[in-house]
Amino acid sequence: MTQITLTHRIEELNDLEAMIEELKAEAEAIKDSIKEEMTIRDVEELTVGDYIIRYVDVLSSRFDTKRFKVEMGEALYKNFTKEVSSKRFTISH
Repeated sequence: MTQITLTHRIEELNDLEAMIEELKAEAEAIKDSIKEEMTIRDVEELTVGDYIIRYVDVLSSRFDTKRFKVEMGEALYKNFTKEVSSKRFTISH
């Protein structure tokens, strides 16, 4: 690709990513309005036409690495961690 072509592709990418962010924000606003309506109705599940909407509390367990390091020691923590290699793609302006 030529410099001009690459520049156009980067600009196109920037435009698309901006559109994606705008659409994500719009979708999140719609979700928030539905959640608000469910909260007002005081329901966790709602059937609307062919759709079933659920807005429920979910419990999950996560490993507390910070506490593990403090209580078990940094050395033991390092024994059970591993480095992972990956590639990162960035464009700066």
